[in-house]
Amino acid sequence: MKIAIIGAGLTGLTAAAVLKEKGVSSVTLFDKGKSPGGRLATRRIGEGRADHGAQFFTVRTEELKKEADQWLEKGWIQKWFGDPYPRYAGAEGMNSLAKHLAEELDVKTHTRIVRIEEKGHGFELFAESGESFQAEAILITIPAPQAVDLLTASRIRAGHELAGIRFNPCFVAMASLKKDLSIGSEGHIDSGLPEGLERIACQSEKGISIEPIVSIYMTGEWSAEHFEKQDEEITSLILDKVKEYVPMENLNSVQLKRWRYAEAVQPYHRPFLDLRTKHPLLAAGDAFLREDDPAGRTRFESAFLSGMDAGEELYERAKTRDK
Repeated sequence: MKIAIIGAGLTGLTAAAVLKEKGVSSVTLFDKGKSPGGRLATRRIGEGRADHGAQFFTVRTEELKKEADQWLEKGWIQKWFGDPYPRYAGAEGMNSLAKHLAEELDVKTHTRIVRIEEKGHGFELFAESGESFQAEAILITIPAPQAVDLLTASRIRAGHELAGIRFNPCFVAMASLKKDLSIGSEGHIDSGLPEGLERIACQSEKGISIEPIVSIYMTGEWSAEHFEKQDEEITSLILDKVKEYVPMENLNSVQLKRWRYAEAVQPYHRPFLDLRTKHPLLAAGDAFLREDDPAGRTRFESAFLSGMDAGEELYERAKTRDK
């Protein structure tokens, strides 16, 4: 079976790896970005690096523990801090983990799929560039609101479950510093902060940057309230909030990242959604939680588990189809 995966974030990469391991050779991931990873995002700033999506991940399930142990052994990740649930980070930034996961997969970057058409043999996918691709099954792993837009443009009914998933945005400021700062006990602080600040993470203490850089995260509520403001005003507001921890006189430069869909405040309590078309069409992502999810919130692990379960489902569909 020829399978297309829209979105090469952690969910898509995990699903593709499951299918590859089970012998499904024709799997292609499509991503609008320049690199796989989605919110496993790392930015180069001067000679340094800054994670500005997921800062770390924790492990609560045996499925992810098995993978994380292998990633540790390969040197792809490192333990940062935390007990009893260690915080794991990419050894060279979180995007470096995504790139390792994508190494043996067929990933087409700079490819935005804008429409899907169901045909007798399966589907035809149309890219913004004018290219088109064939598939017998599709897994959509982009954020649910974007998935709804894609399905609407394709005249495929999204269903109330997908439309009901709601996200908060997030602003992340990456501040390059003149000299290192001591942030918390391990280069990370997420409690006792001024209202609107979610966390501050020092990238040099984390071990991924040779230059002193801190990533400053705003809460979903604050980000939603200010999302329509211009970058310059947002940056000024963030720096004022964080001045007790990051003095203005220590700043070299600041870059801002807007995540429109950062954290699902209304997730879907199944690991994937079957859109019930004639041919297999599933939706998955970090907002799709298993019913027995141990944390009950969206995170790196929920994206991984969703991808694993969706990959398994597509494999079973492929087996049935090939009989």
